[in-house]
Amino acid sequence: MLSSLSTKLALKKVGISSKDLDLSALAAPSQTSTGKRTGTGDNAQGGGAWGTWMSNTSLPLKVTPWLSPPPPPVKLAPVPRIGQVAPLDRQRRLQLGGKTKCLVVFLRCVGCAFAQKTFLKLRAIANRHAGSITCIAVSHSSERATYKWIDLLGGSWNVQIVIDQERSIYAAWGLGTASSIWYVLSPSTQVQSWKETGWLGDRVAGAIQRSNSRSKEMAGRYTEPRKGRGVVEETTENGSLTELGSKWQEAGAFAVDGRGTVVWGGKATSADDVMDLDEGAKLLML
Repeated sequence: MLSSLSTKLALKKVGISSKDLDLSALAAPSQTSTGKRTGTGDNAQGGGAWGTWMSNTSLPLKVTPWLSPPPPPVKLAPVPRIGQVAPLDRQRRLQLGGKTKCLVVFLRCVGCAFAQKTFLKLRAIANRHAGSITCIAVSHSSERATYKWIDLLGGSWNVQIVIDQERSIYAAWGLGTASSIWYVLSPSTQVQSWKETGWLGDRVAGAIQRSNSRSKEMAGRYTEPRKGRGVVEETTENGSLTELGSKWQEAGAFAVDGRGTVVWGGKATSADDVMDLDEGAKLLML
């Protein structure tokens, strides 16, 4: 899958070397009689070489977005169609309607140049229509990775940020992981990714790793834990896999009117599909 020259060039463009993705010494994740993988899910047991490698703390953080993320905790719903009421996630973190017109964008992983273009377009719309349209960006990367990325982009300004690392809101809106590798690695997407600039994944990953190192160093100065000081929060295996988000997570954008009805939008057709948010904003302003 990763052997073609065009794929290698695309990965090099985003700072991933073939050495980083050399999995030749590892067995594929085992499967049960029902076809479910064991070793990558929330309740995985064992996993052999795969499980060991997945939990290897020496794995470069910038590589983890290329791994399959754990499944969301809720069943994947259908993508809402135009004219339908906007979905509700189980924790009601994204409540729309109530006379408020909203433009909701579900981002790909932080550091992605296509996510960057989408977010900057959303931010411009939020500034242009402040007071008329509420713009919301939903991120499945961790809170610290998301806000580091946003800081590098100059801030969120009028855009509201919702963190959905477990991807339950994504699932409620019908956005799961890509069903085909071509969502990310199609020839046209690779060519477009080669042309793009502004890949910030390395900078975000570097900032997080430096922060982790400083926290561990500070924690090591104390022989006994002290309340509120010197305690390092451990990152779980699944948490480390979703720190920067996943390249395989589907993106999308929706415009929801004041009645809570979807009037525009859908799922991005590919990783490089930067949806026309201006069209959604126009329909909301009618």
